[in-house]
Amino acid sequence: MKEVLIIFFLLSQIIFPQKKQITTFDELIKSLKNGYNVRVIVEYQKCKLFIDSTEVNSVNAIGGMDISTFEYFEKGSIRNEKAFISFSETVLISHKKYGYVFNYVKFRIYEDESVEITARYLIPTNFEIVMDETFYCTFDKKDETGGVKLFVN
Repeated sequence: MKEVLIIFFLLSQIIFPQKKQITTFDELIKSLKNGYNVRVIVEYQKCKLFIDSTEVNSVNAIGGMDISTFEYFEKGSIRNEKAFISFSETVLISHKKYGYVFNYVKFRIYEDESVEITARYLIPTNFEIVMDETFYCTFDKKDETGGVKLFVN
């Protein structure tokens, strides 16, 4: 009976691998350098939201995406004061006010574990920006205070 339970447990780990939360910039870099899949989940309400350089109440929304294509810039490599990772994604969505727009989201995750997220809606025919928001967040350290959670599997 014990053997059956052990085999079941091992198979469940293969079929349903456990995701490990990343809580430091170094863990993130190491995971990406080693080719692991990393997923980002953002709780926007835990971030500061700026529209036209003015802070406004953040939205009660959650978003997520995988880090597929990324760039890492060591401190000072492009006159940057802090090392950071940058990645983005663009998806065509249907919006009730704007119709079909490109939803462009860009992340910059810095070595001090601060995160800058740029979210824009662009008109597909001329790339006119009709919505432009910037969120400033921090890593969640498993204490549910930071707005950005990172997972690797």
